[in-house]
Amino acid sequence: MFFSGKRVLVTGGSGFVGTHFVQALLEQGARIRVPIHRRPMIIGDDRIELVQADLTRLEDCRAACEGIQYVIHAAGAVAAAGITATNPMAAMTTNLVLTAYTLQAAWDSGVERYLVFGSSTGYPVTSHPVKEEEMWSGPTHSSYFGYGWMRRYLERISEFAASKSKIGIALVRPTAVYGRYDNFDPVTSHVIPALVRRAVAGENPFEVWGTGSEVRDFLHVTDLVRGCLLVLEKHAVCDPVNIGYGKTVTIKDVVGAILKAAGHDAAQVVFNSSKPTAIPVRMVDTSKAKRLLGFEPSVSLEQGLADTVRWYREQTEA
Repeated sequence: MFFSGKRVLVTGGSGFVGTHFVQALLEQGARIRVPIHRRPMIIGDDRIELVQADLTRLEDCRAACEGIQYVIHAAGAVAAAGITATNPMAAMTTNLVLTAYTLQAAWDSGVERYLVFGSSTGYPVTSHPVKEEEMWSGPTHSSYFGYGWMRRYLERISEFAASKSKIGIALVRPTAVYGRYDNFDPVTSHVIPALVRRAVAGENPFEVWGTGSEVRDFLHVTDLVRGCLLVLEKHAVCDPVNIGYGKTVTIKDVVGAILKAAGHDAAQVVFNSSKPTAIPVRMVDTSKAKRLLGFEPSVSLEQGLADTVRWYREQTEA
């Protein structure tokens, strides 16, 4: 296996996506280091080296990168409605600092490869599956003006580092991700974990923001991780790759699937179109990932949602 014996730093390794990276890399025999700051490690394994580090400090980033071959940069702040309403700069500032410092530290430490996330929020508005080369063909949707442009700028920073150093940059643009270990906090959670939490709690009537006709591409986190590792292995040339489900679904259908998985499908669903929602349609073209990497998702939306509901219920009942 490509990652067997490799020394890999997973920033954000105690978080949602990072935890799944750690699990996948352990299966491949990698030697993993995870920087810990405020959030403890979710999983326990003696093969994981934990180091105390505040990645908003450049010296801590350099210490974390010492002796490392590959960096998977999964640390960062998300843009959720509850956060952006009270502190709209929080996600942008945090992500800019974390990425700039970890990338500089990787450069200084002679890291060979570095995986960085762009985002589908950076794409302009389209009514078709958007391709990687369309990123700069127009502005972001107005709801992503801050966060989407921040993600665009992180790509430019990565391009600069790739052009001036020997680091191989793997640049991934993921779609909306969900699954086990997701953030189910009422204030900061994204749409699927928020819906799962409320469905398991048995809310009735079941209010959903928006019309329900909003179109999204939701990807299970294990498929995201598998796709990202393929990009890091086979395409670390600072050329963006969409990693998504490649199929779209309406929010109404997602709500129905979650309620069914939770055994709560008799609930009265009320769509509240007066509440704010993001872009009405987001579809991504995943043909490049299939062509370059042979990547196709393996977890269906129905399977993934049912597993997420089951896992969350187990946590609440434990």
